[in-house]
Amino acid sequence: MIYRVWHQHLPADIEVCAAQLPGREDRLRERPFTDLVELVQTMLPHLQPYLDKPFAIFGHSMGALIGYELAQQLSRHHGRVPTHLFVSGRRAPFLPERERLLHTLPTDEIFLAELQRRYNNIPAPIYEDAELRALFAPLLRADVTLVETYRPAPTPLPCPIVALGGDADPFAVLTELQGWQTLTQAAFAAHRFQGGHLYLNEQPQSLLATITDYLTRGVADLII
Repeated sequence: MIYRVWHQHLPADIEVCAAQLPGREDRLRERPFTDLVELVQTMLPHLQPYLDKPFAIFGHSMGALIGYELAQQLSRHHGRVPTHLFVSGRRAPFLPERERLLHTLPTDEIFLAELQRRYNNIPAPIYEDAELRALFAPLLRADVTLVETYRPAPTPLPCPIVALGGDADPFAVLTELQGWQTLTQAAFAAHRFQGGHLYLNEQPQSLLATITDYLTRGVADLII
């Protein structure tokens, strides 16, 4: 849903094709993926019809990892290379975890409490309503499992990478965004916006203007 209005701020020749994963919105009751490679392999047949034109990939937070793995599989196995990979709000995937793993915590109560301590973004009704806890805890645990167990391919991508983030995002500071530079054989740039982890909700027009600029004018081999 974050991407539903992006087309309003992009040139007419740039189309937005958003992927809705199992476990989200009207797919809420579908089983979410816990393995990132399996997720991307499942996505690929659905994406292929859209790849007959030049395309770029954008992913935010967990989506940045999905985008990276998607670019890897497309370039290695399908001979398709995105014009750009935009990774947003996510530290480079080879960097070690700062804290203990979450997905192995034994109960939903402990898991949700620790998740809230770190991110402080779980709505209160999920805590207060047993049915909501039972519905959302497996989805949240699946997402965390997918992220914490992902082992990225070490081969640098042939396409440029642009790392994006909020200047107040504690989960993707500048040095961690800069880590993505080692994962491309091509140009790299980092760009930050005012805001926290969800800066893209706060600064959509600035973000999309920046993305348009990179798509139309290229990526300077420069970290900003």
